[in-house]
Amino acid sequence: MGAMSNYLEAALLNAVFRNTAYTSPSTVYLALYTSDPTEADTGTEVTGGAYVRQSVAFSAPTQVSNKATISNSADVTFPVATAAWGTVTHIGLRSAVTGGNLLYYGPVSNARSILANDQLKFLAGELVLDLD
Repeated sequence: MGAMSNYLEAALLNAVFRNTAYTSPSTVYLALYTSDPTEADTGTEVTGGAYVRQSVAFSAPTQVSNKATISNSADVTFPVATAAWGTVTHIGLRSAVTGGNLLYYGPVSNARSILANDQLKFLAGELVLDLD
């Protein structure tokens, strides 16, 4: 998955180097986008048609090719679309089920057009984040 948002970059730098408290979210949610959310959180998130962000659980970090890496430890399944959601081109990890802050984001490997009665699923291990 692509990169950290401006929000998370600033929060981590402040927490580590300025002793400024940062409270991590108790639950992280996967959001779907029809445009690049960018590190400034300016993308277009899917709306309507029974869409709702889904919670994601992650594995403990491991070292992979000299990078600290985590991945989703369980499948993430979105509800069946009751109307077209558009073409999902990007995903983002957010701090709340609605609103909240963008934490991480990136493009999907294959953009998908989600039509009514489609159901999008990310299998365990498909959402990979790393820090170098």
